[in-house]
Amino acid sequence: MFRSLAMKARTLAPLGDRVLVRRAAKEVQTAGGIILPSDKTKDPNEAEVMAVGPGERDVSGTLHAPTLKIGDQVLLPEYGGMKIKMEDEELFLFRESDILGKFE
Repeated sequence: MFRSLAMKARTLAPLGDRVLVRRAAKEVQTAGGIILPSDKTKDPNEAEVMAVGPGERDVSGTLHAPTLKIGDQVLLPEYGGMKIKMEDEELFLFRESDILGKFE
């Protein structure tokens, strides 16, 4: 019981140039109104940034701050990222350079 309470209080702070994102919900209904089973729909490539690391250091030691911030809507590659499960929620960890773009 103590372990499950401790797991709920956990937070994850990305290191370096890593970005923690939550993918958008899968679409289960087509434009024509056909309802698709959730296992047959592909993962969306849009996500919301949940946490951002401090940035990446170059060889001289200069810290380059990330361009993304919490709450940004981003475009993800079709494959990649590390899946992390926290409190019944799937989050993904990407390098900032792997993220394709940011929606304005």
